[in-house]
Amino acid sequence: MSGLARPTRAQFAGRFAWLMGLYADNYWRLVRVLGPDALAVGGWLSRAGDGLDLSVEVLERHPYTLELRLSYLFRDEATGAPDPSAHVRMYRDARLAEVSACYVGPRLQDVLGLHPEPRAVMQHRLRMNAFLGKWLDYLEDRGHSRFTLRPAPIEAAPREAS
Repeated sequence: MSGLARPTRAQFAGRFAWLMGLYADNYWRLVRVLGPDALAVGGWLSRAGDGLDLSVEVLERHPYTLELRLSYLFRDEATGAPDPSAHVRMYRDARLAEVSACYVGPRLQDVLGLHPEPRAVMQHRLRMNAFLGKWLDYLEDRGHSRFTLRPAPIEAAPREAS
């Protein structure tokens, strides 16, 4: 069987269940590491002494959702964008956190094109959300936490490339 065979419904259901598990794990990692429910809309900065200052931007806060952007303060030389960065939507009622983008532009079609195959979308979402889980574990191991977050000076907040 070639690697291009269409996944069966059972395989798709298994991948979907795995993705939902990643969403749940990432929600609890975010709560444990960054405590986003306690953060007001705006920029926050974590300095843990590891030389990699973490920027946490609370973009929007709604009764059941919270939108965040996590990034370091350095930029990709080619694009000028914060790198790495993750745009995360937390569903507080369902206790899920979904990465919608791992770069500045939050549009999936910028990465996968206008009409991607469902398999490509699922694989991309699995990769992004697995990345977030690993990154949050790394940040915690390096000493970043809700206790190291301080309001960010305006000049420290990462900006999208013009």
